[in-house]
Amino acid sequence: MKQWTPRPGTSGLRKKVCVFQTRRNYLHNFVQSVFSSIDLRDRQGSTMVVGGDGRFFNQTAIEVIVQMAAANGVGRLIIGHHGIMSTPAISCVIRKYKAIGGIILTASHNPGGPEGDFGIKFNTANGGPAQEAVTNKIFQISRSIEEFAICPGLHVDLTTLGRQTFDLENKFKPFTVEIVDSVDSYANLVRNIFDFAALKELLSGENHISIRIDAMHGVAGPYVRRIFCEELGCPANSAINCVPLEDFGGQHPDPNLTYAADLVDSMKDGKYDFGAAFDGDGDRSMILGKHGFFVNPCDSVAVIADNIFCIPYFQQTGVRGFARSMPTSAAIDRVAKAAKIELYETPTGWKFFGNLMDAGKLSLCGEESFGTGGDHIREKDGLWAVLAWLSVLAARRQSVEDILKDHWLKYGRNYFTRYDYENVDVDVACWMMADLESVICEKSFIKQRFAVEDKIFQVEKADSFEYTDPVDSSITRHQGLRIIFSGGSRVIYRLSGTDSEGVTVRIYIDSYEKEEIFADTQVVLAPLATIALKISQLHQRTGRRGPSVIT
Repeated sequence: MKQWTPRPGTSGLRKKVCVFQTRRNYLHNFVQSVFSSIDLRDRQGSTMVVGGDGRFFNQTAIEVIVQMAAANGVGRLIIGHHGIMSTPAISCVIRKYKAIGGIILTASHNPGGPEGDFGIKFNTANGGPAQEAVTNKIFQISRSIEEFAICPGLHVDLTTLGRQTFDLENKFKPFTVEIVDSVDSYANLVRNIFDFAALKELLSGENHISIRIDAMHGVAGPYVRRIFCEELGCPANSAINCVPLEDFGGQHPDPNLTYAADLVDSMKDGKYDFGAAFDGDGDRSMILGKHGFFVNPCDSVAVIADNIFCIPYFQQTGVRGFARSMPTSAAIDRVAKAAKIELYETPTGWKFFGNLMDAGKLSLCGEESFGTGGDHIREKDGLWAVLAWLSVLAARRQSVEDILKDHWLKYGRNYFTRYDYENVDVDVACWMMADLESVICEKSFIKQRFAVEDKIFQVEKADSFEYTDPVDSSITRHQGLRIIFSGGSRVIYRLSGTDSEGVTVRIYIDSYEKEEIFADTQVVLAPLATIALKISQLHQRTGRRGPSVIT
C-alpha cells in the first residue's frame, strides 16, 4: 500500500487541503505515527484532547482521529463542541485533565476553505508543542509505516455536549468521547489570572473605554463573545466577525496591518480607544490604540513585562524570567536588565519557551510574529495578551499610545520591522541562505562598513544562531543568520516553513534609538533594509521585487 511521508515542522504539518483529500492515507499515516510514537503502556486507557480552528476539513479529520484513537487503545477523547477549540484552550484542557497530549487541527494564520490550507500538530502532556525528539520520532515512524489501526464504523456526534460511550470488539474497551464546551475551562483559567472586576469597570463602567475586537471568523469568536461581551459587559457590536467559518469569510486570518486592514480602517476616526484582532486558532493577536495606533509585537511584550504586576497572577507567583525569540527585538531585554530579571533568547518556536516554563525559569515571553503568553499554559495566547493589555490600561488609565511613548522615553526605542517573501521556491531559498552564510561567516566580513546616505554601519558580529537549552543542554543549530552592527542594530535572515507550499524568506531589521524615538519606523530602518537586500541579493536571487507583507 502506497504510503506518503508527511514531515512535521515547528508548527506541525501544514499543506493544501487537496493534499489531505487526494493523497492516499496521508492523514491516516500521520495520525497513526503520532499514536505509535507513544508507548502502548502509556497510550492504553489514556486521555487525549482534540480540537481545531473550524476550518474546512476539520470535522472530516476529527472523525478519522476518533476512529483511529479507539483502535489504538486511547480510553477517552475530550473534543471541543462542533470540533472547535482554540489552541490556547486545548493547552489548558490538556493540563487540566492531565491528558497524555492533544491533536490540534489548524493551519494557524494561513487561509482556509476548500482551496486553502489545513494543518495538524501534536501537543504533549505539558500542553505545549511536541519537542523535536518527538516530531523526529513521528517522522521516522511515518517513513516505514505499513498499516494503521482504525474502527471505521465508529461515528461521534460533535453537536451534542456530553459523554458518548462505545463498546469496542477488541481488548481496548470501553472507549469514551466527551464533547465539552469549548470556552468553559479556558474562561475559568483566565478569571483566576486577571482582575475581572477592574476589567469590567474599564470596559463597561461609568468612564469606560470603547473597544473593537475582530475575531476574523476564526476560533476566537466564541471566546471573545463569552468573556468580553457576556462577562465584562462590552456592547455586542464591540465584537465583530465572531462566527467561526470554514473559509474565515474569505479572509486571511493573520492579525497584522495588511490582513486586518478592515479593523485598522475602523479605528482611524477615533471612535474606539482600543482594538485587537486574532488569527485563525486564537494564539496570536494584534493590538491597536486610538486612531489605529499600531503596537509592534516586540514592544507589546516589553510593555507587559514592565507593567507585569498589573496582573494579579504575577503578584501571587512572582516573576521567574522573561524570554523572546531571537528575531524579536531587544526591547524586552532592557526591561529585564532594569528589573534584574533573567532574559532568555531562544529559537523561534513555543516549545523552547515551554521547556523553560516547565523548569520554573520563565513567566512571560513573546515572539515578533504577534505571539505573547505567560506560564499559565504552554502555548502563545492571543486573548491572554489582550486581557494583559487591558489590565495595564485599567491600572494606568492612559491611552495605548501614551503608554508606549512613556515606555520609549524610559527605555529608548527598538525600531523593528519584518519583510516576508512568501511562497519562495524551496531550492532557491536554501541556496540563497547557504551562499549568504558563507559570505557573513568569513572573517573578512567582520568590521566591514556599509554606508547608505549619511549612515554608516560597521559589522561587529555575524553568525548562524544556535541555542543551548539551559534546562537539558540540548543544542539547536541553524536558527537564522544574524548580522549585528556596532551600536546594536541587527539584520536577521530566516526561512519559515509554515507555508503549505514553498517557504517564506524573512528579513528582520532591529535598530535601537535612545534619543530619536518618535520617528517613522520605515524611514528609520530604510538604510538597514537597503544593506540587508544588498548583502543577500534577495531580489535578484528570488526574482521578487518586494516583500509580500511588511510588519
